[in-house]
Amino acid sequence: MHTGKSIVLTAPFTEMIDHAGYFIQMGMASLPIWLEGVLNRKYPKWKEVKRFEDGSAHAAPAGLRVLEKVMLQEFGEENVVLCYPDDLDQFIGSETKVVAVSTHNPLGVTFAAGVYTSMFGSSKEPINSHYASLMFEKINDSSYRKNFKLIVGGSGGWQIKQTGSRERLGVDCVVEGRAESADTIALFRKALQGEELPTETHVPHPTDPDAILFPDKPTTFGVVEMTTGCGRRCQFCMPDLNPQIALPKERMMEAVLANVRNGNDQISLATEDMFIWGQVKTSTPFFFPNREALLDLYSDISNTPGVKHFVLSHSTMAPAVVDPGLIRRLSDLLLPKSPIHLPALSTHPQKKAIVPLIGLETGSVRMAKQVMPSKGVPFKIDDWPSVLLRGLEVMNRNNWFPMLTLMVGNPGETDEDVKATLDLMFEMERRNLFGFLVPSVFTPLEGTRMEHDRGVSRTRDLSPLQWQLMMQCWRMNLRPGLQSWWGPMVFRVGGLGLWLFRLRKTNGPNFTWPMMMFSGAFPEKWMYRRGKLYGGAPLKVKTRAELLASIKPVYWQFLREDNGDIPSAQNDEATPVAASR
Repeated sequence: MHTGKSIVLTAPFTEMIDHAGYFIQMGMASLPIWLEGVLNRKYPKWKEVKRFEDGSAHAAPAGLRVLEKVMLQEFGEENVVLCYPDDLDQFIGSETKVVAVSTHNPLGVTFAAGVYTSMFGSSKEPINSHYASLMFEKINDSSYRKNFKLIVGGSGGWQIKQTGSRERLGVDCVVEGRAESADTIALFRKALQGEELPTETHVPHPTDPDAILFPDKPTTFGVVEMTTGCGRRCQFCMPDLNPQIALPKERMMEAVLANVRNGNDQISLATEDMFIWGQVKTSTPFFFPNREALLDLYSDISNTPGVKHFVLSHSTMAPAVVDPGLIRRLSDLLLPKSPIHLPALSTHPQKKAIVPLIGLETGSVRMAKQVMPSKGVPFKIDDWPSVLLRGLEVMNRNNWFPMLTLMVGNPGETDEDVKATLDLMFEMERRNLFGFLVPSVFTPLEGTRMEHDRGVSRTRDLSPLQWQLMMQCWRMNLRPGLQSWWGPMVFRVGGLGLWLFRLRKTNGPNFTWPMMMFSGAFPEKWMYRRGKLYGGAPLKVKTRAELLASIKPVYWQFLREDNGDIPSAQNDEATPVAASR
């Protein structure tokens, strides 16, 4: 009889690959399954993965690696394995008591996934969701299924709860929270003893940096945790509900070495905002970056022998306005290590670029005040469009071309709000600024302050203006990729063909003219004159000096003289101190 391991850990296969390009996982989480062939042609070897000698997975999501470390510490190496879904039969046996699954987007109902699968004609099954289904089928079809509990965690567990899919997927317990929690260990101990588990449970997040564990084995994309929480308190954000913690550099470096030691040559620091590291719980507000600490950290990581590629994750825009010198210095460090090349945009000798993920969310000040009033601190949210444009100027000048997320169809969003965001898009074009714009339909995430709010839930319900915003974003995104003579023609013909045979029916009549704009079927000026599309209005944009002068005088002391534009006292009561940090 095949005994197997007591505890078997896994994740959907599409969440465990890391060698076929940095953006492939984002594509698989968003594109419908019928477009998998496109990725197969682009990355023909994406299903080829490495294994350790015992057959366990060579790469795994960072959160699952942390769970593995917790289980190994508590229950011993002989009882625990982390494997790819295709290898489950090798490790599930008569002695298996727990199969634990980490998920990111198992059902395709998260922000970008729902809108793009719906836009392309199917709202049910992104590529990642399809592979998650295959994984659950394999687990539940095991001849030993009655012997073990199926526990699901990770950032996508809420989807299973919110959609009522637990029984359909055969899940015994959905866990939200960190693997390091004592409650997590107690839950697994109950499962090992054959006791009944709660169908849902929430385990607490550590509040002490020392309680957070770092994996000893390679993670997908070399992910090493940098910070938790953010501090800007956006209403729609779930990670921001976690405590604001900056993790120690020494332990981060150990995790970097663990990746390199096992042949992983890429590192990415996991954070909700990279610029808060080194400034959490100090006398300086977290929204003024600690330049020296960040340069020291990124220098040591990028210069670690074996690290060939360094990729940024999440950041915010305001720090680029606050400290342009930091962006310039980071560019000197990180551009040589970037695996991303943008020949049409980059001025780097090798055309390399840095692409952090930044939440733009809306160009409407009214909407920003409602859902993210502190997004732009230390600047006032009234100046949000100016902060975005001035920050993007700094970033583009240093070959940073961020991936900018937008939310479309927020609760209470009006046509005027959408027009304000379109005005921002047009202003970006006029100023020749670029960021990859990623619009998505509002998703009420469980546990956030907006979990009970409802906005637009289907692309078919988008208004003409909302559709124009969606397609304007993607029209602008094509700029770096359509430099050949044949590229625009292919997109025009392909776009019209998709609209004619599939999307016209799927997305409804409001989609028609925005799609015509995207495909270039009619001159845009003609569509603006005929009222088919909104033509935009110019924005009054504050200079960097005006933005800095608008922040509270008590904050002037944290500005750096080498960046220039230091405000002067506006009255006798405000006496700024120009810091030379």
